[in-house]
Amino acid sequence: MENEVISQLASLAHSRRLAVFRLLMRRYPDLLPAGEIAKVLNLPASSLSACLAHLRQAGLVTQVRSGTSLLYAAQTEAAAQLVDYLASDCCRGRPEQCLPSPLRKEPDRADRKRNVLFICTGNSARSIFAETLMRDLAGDRFEVFSAGTKPQSELNPFAIELLAAKGHDTTGLRAKTVDEFRGSDAPDMDFVFTVCDTAANEECPPWPGQPMTGHWGQPDPVKATGTDAEKRLAFQQVYGAMRNRIKAFTALPIETLDRVSLQNKIDEIAKTED
Repeated sequence: MENEVISQLASLAHSRRLAVFRLLMRRYPDLLPAGEIAKVLNLPASSLSACLAHLRQAGLVTQVRSGTSLLYAAQTEAAAQLVDYLASDCCRGRPEQCLPSPLRKEPDRADRKRNVLFICTGNSARSIFAETLMRDLAGDRFEVFSAGTKPQSELNPFAIELLAAKGHDTTGLRAKTVDEFRGSDAPDMDFVFTVCDTAANEECPPWPGQPMTGHWGQPDPVKATGTDAEKRLAFQQVYGAMRNRIKAFTALPIETLDRVSLQNKIDEIAKTED
């Protein structure tokens, strides 16, 4: 185990390899082609190939073939074992000094509302769908917010039209920036979900309190082309996929699951077929 840990630490002790691993963790459980990784991180193909080979050798990244393409994902079990080794062996049973506070704090009240933030780029459709759906499906258990990394000035009219047609109250919905949720007076988030790949690709500072995270990426219906009927269909498909994920999440017995089990459930929901 010690040799494996040394190999993993050495692999991560390099800025480019660390950037690749962090991107794959943000996009987990997505499988990414090398070309997309290179584009997001602005890495030459030769440099990326060397990074991926090193990370694979250390057991931190998996590779699968799909047709003629090679796809990559973070090996979360290896990352968990690495953290566990550092906490249990190197820290010698001192979780109050070594572990991040969310992993060692006392369980909070089961009856309190959890704060949830959905993030996409424009905050005009996908994250607005998610905010509205969770508020209507489980507003008694969750305080729900949404934001964009580069928010639009107005919500997409097709998104608002669809929400109204589904019987949702759209009063008060607006596009917001993630900066609104980073100030000292912002609510502490329990969950932060990205619902578009672009937002998940961005390197953002860690959230205060280390909330649980998930990536439930959906295609951007705003970019749909064709007739109005074809555009409405694109919005309907994203709405339906988001509703499936949120229904699955709100059905989880959150109060009885430990942090690791809950994270695994969140990652499983990301794999839900649309």
